[in-house]
Amino acid sequence: MNIALKVWRQKNSQTPGKMVDYKLSDVSPDMSFLEMFDVLNEDLSHKGEEPVAFDHDCREGICGSCSMYINGRPHGPQTGTTTCQLHMRSFNDGDTIVVEPWRARAFPVIKDLVVDRDAFDRIVQAGGYVSVNTGSAPDANEILIPRETADEAMDAAQCIGCGACVAACKNASAMLFVAAKVSHLAVLPQGQAEHQMRAERMVAQMDAEGFGACSFTGACSVECPKSISLDHIARLNREYLGAKLTSNNA
Repeated sequence: MNIALKVWRQKNSQTPGKMVDYKLSDVSPDMSFLEMFDVLNEDLSHKGEEPVAFDHDCREGICGSCSMYINGRPHGPQTGTTTCQLHMRSFNDGDTIVVEPWRARAFPVIKDLVVDRDAFDRIVQAGGYVSVNTGSAPDANEILIPRETADEAMDAAQCIGCGACVAACKNASAMLFVAAKVSHLAVLPQGQAEHQMRAERMVAQMDAEGFGACSFTGACSVECPKSISLDHIARLNREYLGAKLTSNNA
């Protein structure tokens, strides 16, 4: 396959960026998208040019690092797929592929395709945890949880924090991410003791980070590589409303 790339290059957060054209030949359809970038960077290194900076780690769709905006879609054209799981057979010979970083005020560009997603970490630190004493692992396993509740919690816990929901939203909202982190603890008995504090603090931190309001378009769930349901946003809204009605900070 012969591929033409338009890649966003930006030296640092203080330097204006621009799209740069590259061409690759003999690209194997069985390459992953990141392997194709590895080949590009090898070529650039051999030419004495600066390789393209991009995030990656597990390359198994688990860590959420491989955040790329590909042809106008987070993680590319396939639904329920991370960038590292996207293969070049999803494109055609002679295609032009446009690759950009996440676009959000709360995700400033560090370099090229790498953005700072520490805002997600700060949201989790604000309340995405259980601090009450639930005992040891055997003690916790003695708490009977209905299968439907456990499945619902696991569905929310699948969120890998990649930020595709933010990139997909026209308002750069982090509602789906926050909803998943609130929901997977709110439905479990171990998380009930702090459920109101959790929702209030995490939403407050989300707003402080500069994420936009929910756009109600549902693009976040469509582009989420784990297909996190919009139902969790509905739960977050209920949790937050209940928290504000009884909060000392109201």
